[in-house]
Amino acid sequence: MKPFSYARASVESTAIEAGARPSTRFIAGGTGLVDLLRLGVETPEQLVDVNALPWSQIESTADGLRIGALVRNTDLAYHPMVVSEYPVLSEALLSGASPQIRNMATVGGNLLQRTRCSYFRDVGVAQCNKRAPGSGCAAIAGYTRMHAVLGATDQCIAAHPSDMCVALVALDAHVYTRGSRGTRDIPVGDFHTLPGDHPEVENVLEPGELVTHVVLPRTAFAARSAYVKARDRASYAFALASAAVALDLDGKSIRQARICLGGVGTKPWRSQEAELALTGRPPTREMFDRAAAVALQGARPQGDNAFKIKLAQRVLVRALERAGGRA
Repeated sequence: MKPFSYARASVESTAIEAGARPSTRFIAGGTGLVDLLRLGVETPEQLVDVNALPWSQIESTADGLRIGALVRNTDLAYHPMVVSEYPVLSEALLSGASPQIRNMATVGGNLLQRTRCSYFRDVGVAQCNKRAPGSGCAAIAGYTRMHAVLGATDQCIAAHPSDMCVALVALDAHVYTRGSRGTRDIPVGDFHTLPGDHPEVENVLEPGELVTHVVLPRTAFAARSAYVKARDRASYAFALASAAVALDLDGKSIRQARICLGGVGTKPWRSQEAELALTGRPPTREMFDRAAAVALQGARPQGDNAFKIKLAQRVLVRALERAGGRA
């Protein structure tokens, strides 16, 4: 591990100023960053600890549920309002990691979680455009079982790892940030970026900009929501394919739908085409199958991950059935 300096920030302005310096990283729970430090993937010169900032509360407001960036995943997953009014989020968090990691991991850190691509995490592999821009992508000609089939390019095919973010997209959540240029309100669907020509850029944050909180709006579809995840083992495994869905039903038809896929995209993958395919239709297995086909119609498999297309379709249908059956 490369040596680095360590500082604690007790006020936002201090954290923002320190974070804007070159080769500086923020740390809270550290469940992702510390791994990357040990592997030599992340080599900052300074870590700024933000745990003293006042962002550890979950509050019901007129706008919805306000979740501080330092709220731990366990506290969020078991919060009574999340369990009853936003079940897809609770289910996603509880499927995401071991209890020990959930006890440490934060909402802000989860939003910034980096890919589990084995080529990215192995500094002995020279070709990785995320780690060394312009070097190439070793994964494309390598073992691709865990990689993305949606949003992939010839620059990067790494899958986004988060479960929580998939649920947040399905809930129309908003991410609030604060930086040197003030505050921002970012729809979570716009927070993460596609690889394009710059796979090393994974989100829209500017240097020194901090996530302060997330807001879950009050919607007609949030309570009738579900998360389904397919993985290699029942605990502490990243998704091969997952689906977060939310439905607003009027009894005989679907008024609104939200569909987001995980494990198969280079970012949490919302399918508005599949949502439109369900709108105004009855909540039947036939309609769910049709929407699942639409959601994966643009998939581009890479050898070992072709199975993800059918798997994601089946996971999505299961999630829609679960959400449709909820009172």
